[in-house]
Amino acid sequence: MSARSPDPTVNPRGSHTRRGFLKTSSGAAAGVGLFQIVEPHVLGGPNHTPPSETVGAALIGNGGRGPGTFKDLSGKHGLPIREIARCDVKWVGQADDKTRYTDFRKLLERKDLDVVAIATPPHWHALISIAAMEAGKDVVCEKPMTRFVAEGRKVVETSVRTGRIFQIGTYGRFGQAGSEGKREMRKIIRAGFAKGREVRAVQSGGLKVKQWSGPINVPPQEPPPNLDWDFYCGPSPLRPYQSTRFGGMHRGYWDYDGGGLGDMGQHKLDPITWLLGKDDTSPVKIEANAPPAHPDVAGQWGWVRLTYADGVEIVLESGEWGERLGAKSSTISREDLTEDERKQLDALPDEDPMIGFGEAVKTRKLAGGHPEAAHRTVCVMHLANVAIRTGRTIHFDPDKERAIGDEEANRLINQPMRAPWHL
Repeated sequence: MSARSPDPTVNPRGSHTRRGFLKTSSGAAAGVGLFQIVEPHVLGGPNHTPPSETVGAALIGNGGRGPGTFKDLSGKHGLPIREIARCDVKWVGQADDKTRYTDFRKLLERKDLDVVAIATPPHWHALISIAAMEAGKDVVCEKPMTRFVAEGRKVVETSVRTGRIFQIGTYGRFGQAGSEGKREMRKIIRAGFAKGREVRAVQSGGLKVKQWSGPINVPPQEPPPNLDWDFYCGPSPLRPYQSTRFGGMHRGYWDYDGGGLGDMGQHKLDPITWLLGKDDTSPVKIEANAPPAHPDVAGQWGWVRLTYADGVEIVLESGEWGERLGAKSSTISREDLTEDERKQLDALPDEDPMIGFGEAVKTRKLAGGHPEAAHRTVCVMHLANVAIRTGRTIHFDPDKERAIGDEEANRLINQPMRAPWHL
């Protein structure tokens, strides 16, 4: 759908709407004394939406979560979708470039395509999201949003520049927003009243650290004939094919993902960063307790503590390696404020309720999991991995999105891409 046509009943490609179709077709029939029987879905009616009022949709990345992410377009998001095609690099020799593609760029040329669901491995998330929005498509992208920090900023900038809707494929913040007490806590922190007080969120376990610690010394193999291995690697280094690099175990390789944090980090952190009011900033100090990291594969770690400029903390406890930090969650409410602070808080307006992707597509307003919020959330995960991989405390500038005085860390924050791919 076009940003210039916010009304979802208007067809942005200029073809007939249902009303126009009925008017012209009935006039023609009367003129020649003929009637034509057409399928119900063409004209609309009970249980049938006419094509002019549907949303052309496609899936890029047909494995794992892909089919579920695509199904959410009509289920969770309530869009009247019309499936255009699907795309996957494992369809070599099976693609027809009509309903099946291996190259997402060809798919994005389709003028009948309005929305894409992206469920590739994470090293492709940013580039495909950017290309889709530049092609005029709205995007739902599976988590994690990106593979490294700098990618996220480009996704945000592209969404702003093109006016396209983006929603990250995790929705924990929507559940948090249903609690009046949590809305109040978020408002208190955003108003600046957490400074000088102990406010901390602790995520303990559930991060699949051992499960997605990548295997090493796997012998190279010949890729399956139906898989375009070069295209799969894409912006990441072109490595010899190993079966563990394709499919679920790709999460264990830095080339494609971020280990257990890559899989579960954004999912667990989305409600936390919303609650703590950190949709527009990032931690300034990141400390980690982990053994020396392997250069190619994700491994074990114990805990990570991330501190924001106002002193608010997020603590991640893996529960799978080493001693626990032992930090406890600490909340804040209006009872913790002075009388003057309560008056200031009450004078501040409440936020508008978040809207889902489907409503955002129709109204052209930001979705709840919009690019800036999703980017700032995934940055927590990325910065945790930077501290784990470098083995030292990272000091981060949340405005410039650079590590301070640490070029090794910055090479992980903004990683090179294999030509011809670039941000």
